[in-house]
Amino acid sequence: MLLKLSLSSMRKMMKDYLVLLVGLVISISIFYMFQTLALNSDYTKNNSMISSIQIVFNVGAFLLAFITIFYIFYANSFLLSLRRKELGMYMVLGAKKGKISQILFLETLTMGIISLVIGSLVGIALASGIGVLLMNLLEISTDGYYPFYLPAVWMTWGFFLILFIITSTINATRLARATELALIRAEQQNDQIKSKGIGAVLVAILGVILLALGYTCLHLIMYLQALGFIVGAISCTIGTYLIFISLLPVLVQALKKNKKLNDSKLNAFTFAQLRFRVNNLTKILGTVAMLIGLGVGAMAGGLAFQQNVNLFTSVFHVYDVNLHDPVEADYEALKKMNVLEQNTYRYKVDDKAYYYLKEDLLANPLLISTNSTQNYSADNKPKLVTDPLPKETYIISASKEDNGKYDAVPEDWDKAISANFINYQMIEGKSVLVVDQATYEKTAGSEHKVLLAQVDDYLKYTQELKAMDERQKQMIGSIANVEVKDVYTSSKYSTYAGMYIFTSGTMFMGFFLGIAFLAMMASCLMFKILSGASRDKDRYSMLRKIGVRQSLLVGSIYKELFMVFIFPAIIGLMHVLLGMEMFSFILLDPYLNIWIPTLIFVVIYAIYYYITVQLYRGIVLPKEA
Repeated sequence: MLLKLSLSSMRKMMKDYLVLLVGLVISISIFYMFQTLALNSDYTKNNSMISSIQIVFNVGAFLLAFITIFYIFYANSFLLSLRRKELGMYMVLGAKKGKISQILFLETLTMGIISLVIGSLVGIALASGIGVLLMNLLEISTDGYYPFYLPAVWMTWGFFLILFIITSTINATRLARATELALIRAEQQNDQIKSKGIGAVLVAILGVILLALGYTCLHLIMYLQALGFIVGAISCTIGTYLIFISLLPVLVQALKKNKKLNDSKLNAFTFAQLRFRVNNLTKILGTVAMLIGLGVGAMAGGLAFQQNVNLFTSVFHVYDVNLHDPVEADYEALKKMNVLEQNTYRYKVDDKAYYYLKEDLLANPLLISTNSTQNYSADNKPKLVTDPLPKETYIISASKEDNGKYDAVPEDWDKAISANFINYQMIEGKSVLVVDQATYEKTAGSEHKVLLAQVDDYLKYTQELKAMDERQKQMIGSIANVEVKDVYTSSKYSTYAGMYIFTSGTMFMGFFLGIAFLAMMASCLMFKILSGASRDKDRYSMLRKIGVRQSLLVGSIYKELFMVFIFPAIIGLMHVLLGMEMFSFILLDPYLNIWIPTLIFVVIYAIYYYITVQLYRGIVLPKEA
């Protein structure tokens, strides 16, 4: 009987439960997808590239779990508020409070289990689609990767079942403590308008000061480090709530006092609705603004890391191709590229040192980057090394025997040669010298050459560059007597590939984490608005009875809810735009392509806004007979 009543109630409130269900399914499916990569140790230990980003998915799963806990508690409290009058009537008609509490417990737990089943299926689909897409993007073998991974299922079901049981118990306990009269009269509570005064002014000033402090700490995070992040996060959070508590009611009151705006159409009613509603919305709007900041920030941060890979690689490497003793396959690959510049430099090797020919260097001076990770500008172009080399011999890297024996090469030459010629696995502790023609000819070692080239766009030739890099690894491995998988080349492609793998995982995690945050955030705002809709029903009914057109009332709903949605969106996006500066000490351009996550947020937010308007309209303006 209890189960029948519970299912009947759930069918009646299906629209409200669907909102909760969508948020839970998104959270559960993404959590499961992260776990398939975070827990599959047999797969990751055989794929060093995935192993390097495994921690990213562990962090993502932790953050998602933390926000999900908040979301479930918040959403269930709103659903309970929508049911209070109905449950109170059950008690008045003779139902025992314990039985009603059991009904609520079963409803909450049933909804949780349904969302777990659907979320797990969607998660498996995501893991088989998006997960495999990530592997293909990173050119990693999918052997050993299984979208249906039992440990990930157990982790997902264990975490969420415990969470659902806890929330179901809390809801039932809250209901058991409430009186029948309090439940029945829950919708009759009056909205209070807070008076303005010196207190509101002081709170507003304090909020602005805390936001300024928070942004400053995030801007100076390179110097303040962990302390700056902690202080910045706390200050921005508290400052956001204080701004909404103090300034939002004042802003709404200002709109109400603007005679031109107030007298237009139904604006007087719309602003009055906002005026009565706003004080109960300040806390949730502050929370929504912070969740917008986290959601869009997660996507923007993940994208910025991935998009900055090319910039970082260009800072470290001017030359796109760097080959020791190139073979015929390398020359054939170069013929397929649009080569802008290509030079070859000779060197000899004996049992003591590497000897680079000075005349080759002077005939074709090397380029060095004028950018650095601390001082980057897209306008900074590479420069030629023009320092003279008048002496017969210079040293770049010295063995114990040659330490202090020769003059060091000038700084720019050292930077250029170290970046383009030296692989420390190859030199095996030998000295690296720059010598003149006479000394070079006297050296009895074997002669080799290194080829440097620039192409029009190295990202167009990643397959050819990857093949070149693999051949270089085999050659270096044979010289250094190490396995190919342990060889590191100093090429531009090698640097790019290593950074691309990690940052792609970060972008992957950031986008899905951001989408989950935004979906849950918008759901919370939707729940808060709908929980007070029944109290607005009589006001709209009265206006309809005195002849106000339905179209004007619908327009008033769109306008009122748009203002409710737009306030936290503006503050949340401001947090993102100013907060992204915290990455400036590790990223060359933290704002690169930030319009992409912003657009995704706008689309998700607009969808939830439209759904909220339709649900709210269905409550306050039911279809007329």
